[in-house]
Amino acid sequence: MDPNAGKRTLANKLSREELQAKLEAETFHRTTVSFYKYVIIENPQELRDALFAQWSQWDCLGRIYVSREGINAQMNVPKHHWDAFDAFIHGIEYFHDVPFKLAVTDKTDGKSFLKLVVKVREQIVADGLQPEDYDVTDVGAHLTAKDWNEAIEKHDPVVVDMRNHYESEIGHFEGAVLPEAETFREELPMVLEKLKGQEDRKILLYCTGGIRCEKTSAFLKHHGFKDVNQLHGGIIDYARQIEEEKLPNKFHGINFVFDERLGEAISDEVISECHQCGQPSANHANCANKACNLLFIQCEECAEKHEGCCTPQCVEVIHLPEEEQIEIRRKAKETKRFHRHTKVNLRNAFSEK
Repeated sequence: MDPNAGKRTLANKLSREELQAKLEAETFHRTTVSFYKYVIIENPQELRDALFAQWSQWDCLGRIYVSREGINAQMNVPKHHWDAFDAFIHGIEYFHDVPFKLAVTDKTDGKSFLKLVVKVREQIVADGLQPEDYDVTDVGAHLTAKDWNEAIEKHDPVVVDMRNHYESEIGHFEGAVLPEAETFREELPMVLEKLKGQEDRKILLYCTGGIRCEKTSAFLKHHGFKDVNQLHGGIIDYARQIEEEKLPNKFHGINFVFDERLGEAISDEVISECHQCGQPSANHANCANKACNLLFIQCEECAEKHEGCCTPQCVEVIHLPEEEQIEIRRKAKETKRFHRHTKVNLRNAFSEK
């Protein structure tokens, strides 16, 4: 650990505009990486500070959560610091065997995050569960991409997507159960209900990098499911394995990722459509009205036509004086929501104006 950790500023102080300008001025390349591990960490705050101090020295960027139950990291690392980063992480006793998952495609050239955020959380993935609801050490079998494909082909399994609906909408495995959940916390009881009566069937779980499946498999085993399996390394590592081993690809579409890219192509298919015009599109965007910030699918034509907004109401807001926009954002923050939309009323919003 860095002995000078406490002597440095352990938080980002730059504005988004300053961060963007700094990133655009870089002349080196970055590697996008994710990793997680469930492990009991005695002092999460101390570890958080040490990680932030060292990573900020190397200009690493990303979003990392540390808790007493482990670590969950999505970040990028300057390539000229990669070897030092690798040695540093694997030199920490907690993470000596943690596997890295590298981005398969990266249209941002590794510039997938604007700043470094390392936070201490109660849990590395919020699940709403109590300790008696599962035993995270009793998890399902981890399947390689080859094993996963064979299980789908030969064993008539129940394949379950453990991601939120906006993730699975743009890409998923063939025949998968796709819960219409907003959060992982909502999804767990939803999946349990959907699988009721199928406790003896082979269950295949998958998510982005594997972390949500780790808890889900323990949760399902606790509830009597006997043959629970999970895709090792998630969709990210599945894409790497099928490319390296020349395996058939059973994933259709785009893998949603939680960084500036918002997605990486696993296949050439576009299986989703623009929420406003219905044309094929997998381009996720946040509404240009910052008070709204709704995440939705918007094709390039609609983005230009509607100025990056989801509704006429939001178009009106972005043309108001900045002082009025700030007040609208303040009120939206207090009420926790600007407005709520579904794909149906987004499709009709501008035609009904």
